[in-house]
Amino acid sequence: MRRSGTLARQVLLVRVGRRDGELRGVTDALPEPRYSDRPRRRYGLQRFHRTRIEAIAPISPAVGPATLVEAPAADGPAATVVPLLPGERTMARRMKFALVNACTLASLVLGINAIFVAMQGDVRLAAFLLIACVAFDGLDGALARKLGVSSPFGAQMDSLADMCSFGLAAPVVVYASLAGEVPTAAAAVAAALVAACAAIRLARFNVSPQDGRFFCGVPTTMAAAVLALMVVIGLPVPGAVQIAGVALLAFTMVSSFPYAKLARLVKLPPWVWLAPVIGALIDVRLTFGVIVVGYLISGPVLWLHQRRTI
Repeated sequence: MRRSGTLARQVLLVRVGRRDGELRGVTDALPEPRYSDRPRRRYGLQRFHRTRIEAIAPISPAVGPATLVEAPAADGPAATVVPLLPGERTMARRMKFALVNACTLASLVLGINAIFVAMQGDVRLAAFLLIACVAFDGLDGALARKLGVSSPFGAQMDSLADMCSFGLAAPVVVYASLAGEVPTAAAAVAAALVAACAAIRLARFNVSPQDGRFFCGVPTTMAAAVLALMVVIGLPVPGAVQIAGVALLAFTMVSSFPYAKLARLVKLPPWVWLAPVIGALIDVRLTFGVIVVGYLISGPVLWLHQRRTI
């Protein structure tokens, strides 16, 4: 009796609410919230339970709520618009904004040319072009912060340019440098692994909160710089060791180990930099290998240290 009474009350409420809604110009009527979590088939309320789907505009994770602008739409609700350059839109700021994005485009163009040069067989020149990509990639971010023209558009442009230069050009250069020393299949797998891990890292970077002290994994810029310097210097190691090193570097990009940022490394005491300088004067290749291996090991060491201190 209680169950049938509940059903009768609910149907009565739904019908009365629907009738009131029709009188007010509303066509949709929903049951009371306390009945919304019950199985709809039990009471036969499929025809009464209808939901409205609102259009949701995609929002970049790099954009804060304060930078969104509501623009009126002609045939629907207001659309959310993300301005390319938040803030005051003066000619001076637009020129600064164009300069920063020109550096980003320069990195992208240099990456494309590195691919073309590597395909023609000049691997060392392609590696130098990659190093130039790294320089322009660091320059656009520094200029954006210094000139005060950081924007969501610039962040997305930088991510796309990084994928072209460091996610595609760097694997092509690595493949061209390893093709004559190792089996073609092994070189192709190593290059594809670098490209896949770079894409995963860049996508994760766009949607993850940033830590001002450490990188979460080795950044793609630094990985590309290591690969380019490895080609330029010409490390005298067997091809199998080079394949293993490339694979290890690729996996560190998608790892969760904390790696110190360059700004923290620059603040180290001057005597710490004396050893690499002296080592480079004695043997550049050995010093380069020791520095790279030491930096890769520092991530797991910092991770273990953080776990012990928690």
